[in-house]
Amino acid sequence: MSASTDPVKVRELRERGFTVVPDVLPRADVPMLRELLERCIAEDLEKWRGKVYPDSFMVLNPMARALPFAQLLENERMQAYLSEMLTDTCILYGYVTSSMPPRGANYAARIHNDSPRLIPGYVTNVGVILPLDDFTVENGATYFLPGSFTRADTPSEEEFFAHAERVFPRAGDAVFFNARTFHFGGKNETERARHALTLNVCRSYMRTRFDYPRLMPKAIMDQLGEVGRRFLGFNVRMPCSLEEYYVPESERLYKAGQG
Repeated sequence: MSASTDPVKVRELRERGFTVVPDVLPRADVPMLRELLERCIAEDLEKWRGKVYPDSFMVLNPMARALPFAQLLENERMQAYLSEMLTDTCILYGYVTSSMPPRGANYAARIHNDSPRLIPGYVTNVGVILPLDDFTVENGATYFLPGSFTRADTPSEEEFFAHAERVFPRAGDAVFFNARTFHFGGKNETERARHALTLNVCRSYMRTRFDYPRLMPKAIMDQLGEVGRRFLGFNVRMPCSLEEYYVPESERLYKAGQG
């Protein structure tokens, strides 16, 4: 049986621009994912030692680094909410980690949204935050401004903090949000990094941040199913020659029915 959505949560997402859905990730998987993430961060910090590295504590494309990060993309509960908002042909625009370093903040510590497109009544992008630690006031829980996905202007700090709400998901929960909803990542005041994974998901006809079919290691892709392949854009690839274009339908790179 495929996973279902909670109508109350879907309504919150549509009307307020964000919602917290409990227990999207198996809690038993969280320590393993957190350990993998810390290993990736350590590798990146060592690789960029002594160089300009603006994305410290932010691992891009973790699904290409370790199989569990890729398998997470096929999570049935997450896919159910994404399909509800963007149809079941949606694809991954971007996948990063959004860790708050100890006694610090990250790139999200500003009032912003994650999509430049404003099309009234139409959702182009949905964000997903997957905490690997509980979000608290002390470690920088994210603020969201309800209903702000409908506006073209960025709210002032005074307006934002007068009306914004903080979300406090537990490790293993998921925060789904309209990517146009204005939000702000707080500062981690603790001595322990606060880890999370963040996805930006878009319509199938849109362009993605990276060319995932070329980026993904074959050894990882061979262990994903049809949902993972579709989500990573394998059904909407462009032919680069007439030989690739004039092929039987079963061999086409851009599959039929992709929205």
